[in-house]
Amino acid sequence: MMRKSVYVFLSCFLLSGCGMIDYHPYDVRISGETEVNAHNIERIEANCQGKTTIRFVTMGDSQRWYDETEDFVKEINKRNDIDFVIHGGDISDFGLTKEFLWQRDIMNGLNVPYVVLIGNHDCLGTGAKTYKAVFGPTNFSFVAGNVKFICLNTNALEYDYSEPVPNFTFMEQELTNRQDEFKKTVISMHARPHTDVFNDNVAKVFQHYVKQYPGIQFCTAAHTHHFQDDVIFDDGIHYVTSDCMDLRAYLVFTITPEKYEYELVKY
Repeated sequence: MMRKSVYVFLSCFLLSGCGMIDYHPYDVRISGETEVNAHNIERIEANCQGKTTIRFVTMGDSQRWYDETEDFVKEINKRNDIDFVIHGGDISDFGLTKEFLWQRDIMNGLNVPYVVLIGNHDCLGTGAKTYKAVFGPTNFSFVAGNVKFICLNTNALEYDYSEPVPNFTFMEQELTNRQDEFKKTVISMHARPHTDVFNDNVAKVFQHYVKQYPGIQFCTAAHTHHFQDDVIFDDGIHYVTSDCMDLRAYLVFTITPEKYEYELVKY
């Protein structure tokens, strides 16, 4: 009886102590800015309106590399030639709510707007729910200058067919959505086809939709933690993958009226 009473007393004491119990790491309680992508897309589109040449950065897989990501932000802020940044996903490691908030706060230090794609690690636990609360929908698009950016969730392994990944309905709608505003297209994703979390059963269908986009330039990806540039189908379209932040590198893409080019920058 005494042991039971002590247990009840300790339980009540712990539960009533305001500062002694933190929220569960997967409890989706968001402090600070939400709908980050939507806010930054407004800035990107306004800043790039009328431009015929745009220059942007791709990076990804910042996960556990907080110091390296802070240094990345400092490096980008030293430049005055970047229009925006695309984070290719895996902003978290375990899908913990605080990981998203910590990384969001670091990325908010950028002088230029940025968007974040969802990565496979971002889907762990309640991560997908947190991602949507902090950054917004897992499939989205925007127009910078005359270039449309299609940003896709391709982390099929994490969804077990609970929703379409990739979402071909979304891809089809984006072929004609705002079609009078863009002449070129870039498609960004976390995991490209023929990587472990992409559903290669639909890789040919994915390729079919990619090829239909007006003026398709290239595709960007992350996930594999190292830079590579591959033509993975017989269509000549390059899939350019960013290093992880641990390797202290990012890619700078420039799209002009005549061509595109990119540079691998180490910092």
